[in-house]
Amino acid sequence: MTKHDWFRFLTFGVLALLVSCTTDTREPVYRIGFSQCTTNDAWRRAMLAGMEKELSFHPNVQFQMLDAKNNSALQRQQVQELIRQKVDLLLISPNQSGPLTAIAEAAYNQGIPVVILDRRTTSRLYTAYVGGNNQEVGRTAGQYAAQLLSGRGQVLEITGTPGSSPATDRTLGFRQALSSHASVQVVAQVLGDWQPASVLARLPSVLRAHPGVDLIFAHNDPMARAAHQVARQLGRAERLHIIGVDGLPGPGNGLQLVEDGVLKATLLYPTGGEEAIRTALRILRHEPYVKDNVLGTMVIDSLNVGTVRAQTQALVAQRQDLRRQQLRLKEQMRRYASQKITVYLLLASLMVATLLGALAWRSSRLNRRIREVLEGQNAQISAQHNQIAQLAEEARRSSEAKLRFFTNFSHELRTPLTLILGPVEDLLTNPSELTAAQRHDLQLVRRNTQRLLQLVNQLLDFRKIDVGKMAVRATQGNLVAFVRELMDVFEKTALRRGITFRFLPAEPVISLWFDGDILDKVFSNLLSNAFKYTPDGGHITVSMQRNAGTNTVQISVEDNGRGIAETDQPHIMRWFYQGSQPSANGSGLGLALADGLTRLHEGTLSFRSQPGHGSTFTVTLPLEKPTTFLDAELAHNTHAPNDLLDDEPAPLLDESPLARTTTTVLIIEDQEEVRNFLVQKLQPHFQVSTAADGATGLRQASETIPDVVVCDVNLPELSGLDVVAALKGDWRTSHIPLVLLTARNAPEQQIEGVQAGADLYLTKPFNPTFLVESLRTLLRNRDQQREHFRRELSVDTATVAPQRVDQKFLADLMAIIEANLDRSSLSVDDIARSMGISQMQLYRKVKALLGTGVIDCIQNLRLTKARQLLLQEGSTIAQVAYQTGFSSPSYFATLFKGKYQVSPSEFKALHTGH
Repeated sequence: MTKHDWFRFLTFGVLALLVSCTTDTREPVYRIGFSQCTTNDAWRRAMLAGMEKELSFHPNVQFQMLDAKNNSALQRQQVQELIRQKVDLLLISPNQSGPLTAIAEAAYNQGIPVVILDRRTTSRLYTAYVGGNNQEVGRTAGQYAAQLLSGRGQVLEITGTPGSSPATDRTLGFRQALSSHASVQVVAQVLGDWQPASVLARLPSVLRAHPGVDLIFAHNDPMARAAHQVARQLGRAERLHIIGVDGLPGPGNGLQLVEDGVLKATLLYPTGGEEAIRTALRILRHEPYVKDNVLGTMVIDSLNVGTVRAQTQALVAQRQDLRRQQLRLKEQMRRYASQKITVYLLLASLMVATLLGALAWRSSRLNRRIREVLEGQNAQISAQHNQIAQLAEEARRSSEAKLRFFTNFSHELRTPLTLILGPVEDLLTNPSELTAAQRHDLQLVRRNTQRLLQLVNQLLDFRKIDVGKMAVRATQGNLVAFVRELMDVFEKTALRRGITFRFLPAEPVISLWFDGDILDKVFSNLLSNAFKYTPDGGHITVSMQRNAGTNTVQISVEDNGRGIAETDQPHIMRWFYQGSQPSANGSGLGLALADGLTRLHEGTLSFRSQPGHGSTFTVTLPLEKPTTFLDAELAHNTHAPNDLLDDEPAPLLDESPLARTTTTVLIIEDQEEVRNFLVQKLQPHFQVSTAADGATGLRQASETIPDVVVCDVNLPELSGLDVVAALKGDWRTSHIPLVLLTARNAPEQQIEGVQAGADLYLTKPFNPTFLVESLRTLLRNRDQQREHFRRELSVDTATVAPQRVDQKFLADLMAIIEANLDRSSLSVDDIARSMGISQMQLYRKVKALLGTGVIDCIQNLRLTKARQLLLQEGSTIAQVAYQTGFSSPSYFATLFKGKYQVSPSEFKALHTGH
């Protein structure tokens, strides 16, 4: 055999395998057309479910269903269309017998098998019939009605559409069954047309005309349900028995109506969906079949409805399981076919491989030579790669050393910069002692010193992010309010430059866990950039919305500035990158720092920009608390973690030292030397915490609720007067005594501070001992005020006039407790939710105003109310205990005696003489 003969042999073998692979041995495809005109939607769905179950066994059947929507004329058109398509078999479920008789005969005479479902036509020219025996349904209903009425009573019948075979047969069977019971009379008949609306419109007048009706027989369950609704409206539902037909499962259908007592009974009328498909397939396969397939019926009442429902549910479960098994079978068949093709292809590949073996052996020697050359080149490339990696490691170490030196150097700059800024600020607070030129020069020194300090802080933050030393200490709060407070800082700049500055949150409250210090730096950098590159008269818009799909919140800062050049956009987030058009006062740190801090916060920072049309920066944050976040409150209550770098020198004075007392003082002072001085003087007497600016101080005061706040007037961005106004206007902090420190000693300036809400106004320089004693006096005054509130707030005087924020808070608190006083399950969480605050905020506020916990407050109010109720004539100890929310009289008596030193019965006897 020659080489060409081998090739032809292998080619023919491959073709034979492919032909055998594509040979189809499946069953023939049958096309079944189905037109239905059923008025009962629930019955129709049950019928279709049965058909789908049976069809799932026969994937070779193409099933087309058309719904005539209770329109016989439309159904005739549908059947004509199915005949025109030359379907293999025609299924018809008519609403009325007459209109479909002629078209069914026409299909039958053309040789198309016709299966009539549920309602017969008036002709016997059809292939098969599947449906219930409606006369038997009527007879069974009549026998059950006579038995239910004990052979005596008046009956009302609600019929279906006149002319339809089910309505005619059910009436005939019902009357036949009642004919043997002379004392059971059908006194009225209502035409229901199978529709509940017809029953609701026609039945009321008939029931009023026949007040003696004892039982209603409706030809289907929906009409029976409507009859019950009419009977309930007329006040006759309790003594009127109602029987329906269908017995379908599901909400609002026959089985549920019987279980709920709406119907006395329902007659099972099988849908016949499964039997119709089985009969159709026997006809198509030329197998023996029965022409008239009559389905049985039964009475379903309170005695057997549970069993029937359980069987129905089991059938539904089996149907669902069968559907799953069918899907699995299809998947297995698909895999089998795929594997079969794969095997044939492998065999073909093997034969081709044998043919190509000789060529492969011939080329192996050539490949061996090529491989030797490639191995030599790979060794050379590997050596170069190792050399490059070594150079990269050396460059990384060199860069790390330089960056560490630069970071340490930047840290050392903070103290001299702060000391420069402090004296300059002091000089600028006395404008009368300076000439215009001196004041201009000092303002220039202050601006550049502040800028240097900001750059140093950004470098330190960059270093902390780079080495992983910056942790996220999160608290749960309202992000909308947080961003709005940050925007307030830029309002004056926007007004001065004529910039339209808008805030568009999608919701008033978006709650999530976040670190205020981190997000402050992120949004401050984004807003600063927006104002830097937006021209006067432009617009800046901050928007905020949830993203339900990703469970995140998006905050966008949009401006109409010059935008970012396309060549700069891929690099704009890099450290120290200033772009092709660098700003005169740009450092290349802001956006890189914002991006690093956002990623540290488990979020993302993205942007889109069109040169000449502005930019939009979007911060995306998770709504759920990430597992990497630390709880800021727990961290504060346990110990203050050292978040300085390992290679940074420690500060001169710890900002959160351990105090000797439990009284807390918050110092808000931007000058570090003054701040350290205050800490040194107050630390022996109080527990001291600090904040370097007004915004941070406000957030810290809202979170920790200190006992007293000492604040400087001249703070950056947010002044001390603004801080005082904000604290006094917030119910969480309105009770805290406030001390203002300032170098401004003019009388009008002192009056301005007192009007803002400060409890004490001290001018620099001040006597530290006088400051300590003043704080103690303010705290004593607050204790006296607490006692006043405690005495004032009883059950009779719980609604205090809301003249102050604290009184308004207590009035709301007492109103909520009084409204729920009888609830023994009333909890702190219920009260906090009603007031729209957290449990911790509620506890701190009540503790600060009343010196007691929320539970003790509730208990005291209950005991006070109980004491008043005991004085009422006829009251008992048990009644009073339950009226005031105590779980048991014995528990109430124990608490009452513990507070008033007498038992409730002794108290009642002493004051009422009983």
